[in-house]
Amino acid sequence: MDLTEGTLQEKTARAKKNMMWFAMLSMFMTFAGLTSAYIVSSERKDWIDNFIFPSSFYISLSVLIISSVLFYLFKKAIKTGKRSTATTLLLATFVSATIFVVLQFKGFGEIIAQGFYPTGSAATVTTSFIYAIVFVHLLHIFGGVIVLTVVLIKHLKGKYTQENYLGVQLAEMYWHFVDVLWIYLFGFLLFM
Repeated sequence: MDLTEGTLQEKTARAKKNMMWFAMLSMFMTFAGLTSAYIVSSERKDWIDNFIFPSSFYISLSVLIISSVLFYLFKKAIKTGKRSTATTLLLATFVSATIFVVLQFKGFGEIIAQGFYPTGSAATVTTSFIYAIVFVHLLHIFGGVIVLTVVLIKHLKGKYTQENYLGVQLAEMYWHFVDVLWIYLFGFLLFM
């Protein structure tokens, strides 16, 4: 299909989706750089091997996967005109996102309880990288929570219909992206 074909609404939707893909690619490159630096730095003599991965991060992985499923079901409910079901699913997505954030901070607490700090004399290169990677991802999650809030407000105002739900599609792209990104980062940090 020629990108110049279609109605103004179709062209606008394609342009917004392309901008979202570009933004996600940029975010991916940020994390590719961080994880590459992590791999290179892991060859240092002061790299620690006795780090125990926080149990809160395992739980947060499950919560984030559940939130992706809930958001997918929310979009499906919008597409089929089930507004009350959609509202419940979107609120559940929002709650699960909030739980994820709380679990991430709990994970930071578990790292500190092991005696590893992000900065200062008790910091190590290893834990500084872990804090940086998780914190930067958490910033993207905060962005996602803002997106969920905007979608929730617009949904409650009745802005999304079976025919008009571009905002939901864009939010879904972003939310699934940060979820998949956490799955990657979780596996990377756990096994590297």
